[in-house]
Amino acid sequence: MNPSTSLPDAKLAPQADSSVLQIWGGHPLHGHVKISGAKNSALVIMAGALLCSGDCHIRNVPLLADVEKMGQVLSALGVRVSHQDDILDINASNITTSKAPYELVTQLRASFFAIGSILARLGVAQMPLPGGCAIGARPVDLHVRGLQAMGAEVQIEHGICNAYVPGGGRLKGAKIYLDTPSVGATETLMMAATLADGETIIENAAREPEVADLANFCNAMGAKIHGAGTSIITIVGVPQLHSVDYSIIPDRIETGTFLVAGAITRSEILLSPVVPDHLIPVIAKLREIGVPIIEEGPDCLRLLPAETLKATYIETLPHPGFPTDMQAPFMALLTLAEGDSIINESVFENRLRHASELNRLGADIRVKGNAAFVRGVPMLSGAPVLGTDLRASAALVLAGLAAEGLTTFQGLHHLDRGYDRLDLKLLQLGAKIKRVQEIPTPELTSNGSNPPVTIST
Repeated sequence: MNPSTSLPDAKLAPQADSSVLQIWGGHPLHGHVKISGAKNSALVIMAGALLCSGDCHIRNVPLLADVEKMGQVLSALGVRVSHQDDILDINASNITTSKAPYELVTQLRASFFAIGSILARLGVAQMPLPGGCAIGARPVDLHVRGLQAMGAEVQIEHGICNAYVPGGGRLKGAKIYLDTPSVGATETLMMAATLADGETIIENAAREPEVADLANFCNAMGAKIHGAGTSIITIVGVPQLHSVDYSIIPDRIETGTFLVAGAITRSEILLSPVVPDHLIPVIAKLREIGVPIIEEGPDCLRLLPAETLKATYIETLPHPGFPTDMQAPFMALLTLAEGDSIINESVFENRLRHASELNRLGADIRVKGNAAFVRGVPMLSGAPVLGTDLRASAALVLAGLAAEGLTTFQGLHHLDRGYDRLDLKLLQLGAKIKRVQEIPTPELTSNGSNPPVTIST
């Protein structure tokens, strides 16, 4: 047992692909949920640790499949990585190769962002083009153009991004304008500029809290970064960074997901630690829908049951707008709202595939282009559903909590990528939910195939 959360360790092994969640809906939640560290901070801060030749002691690290994969990427580079409970120790004093492993980077998009750290540290980097959830095109052209502006030679051949600093020196400070406020490009270039020679200014930078968290981490190691969290970030390069002990911010998307879990089940729950300022658009939209939320303290929120859920309009935007990662959970909530809601997904072009799965539960959703038209229904009914990406999977679990009867959810490998033991935290809140593993038996069916048998895991 993990004493900090009283939850057993998550199952991140390959058998998660054959596991399912059984959810018996219609049960209210109650109690307190401890919010884990931010997934999107943890992954990029792990990449940022490559900038330091000493020890990095990182606290509040969530237990996720993606964190495990990122650790494998760092280990393949020769970095010493150890993870115990929510503490991660990284020592990159001896990076043995500048080439990241193809089979890992293509599964985890955030690992590509390490190209900035590796290039700044070694003067050369070879990084396969990234993978991750299939939610639309997320090109790396902004990363490449920014690195080129800092003096790097960059070529992409056979799916590999090859970058080096001519003459083996340091990257040079530059003024960089991003066509769009890409989080990944902002983080990559900020890390690269940390050890560059001179001043770098990134204009139209991403303003997400995780960008500011990375900057704070780098500054704690001796970097000189100003303006992170605004649209203009200034970095004055330093020759080297030193050891650090740093704690990651709470995960605002996990917080939002649990807020929706409380709202969709008409429950009262307490959430901490949280940063309310990171959740302004989510809290505002929940209140607009009719869900009462009280700030119990500087890092604690209490959600109360809603009398009725009202329809609304949502458009996803870069921070500080409504986060695209909360679009799918809110779609699940709005299936039970009174009236017609519209959700416009303006960040990614392929992120509404969960609508058809929600319809399997009895929702009434029509999709046209990047817009979803959600007509509220009186109730949802349990059914087998399949998660197509990380946040879509969370939405289906939330819908299952509210649906009458049994919902069987497949796609746990998506869920385990980005939520720290979501099913176990819901279980602690009183949800009727069980993770089971489907395994074949020796007995054959009439068509010669093995019937599935489920066992608890």
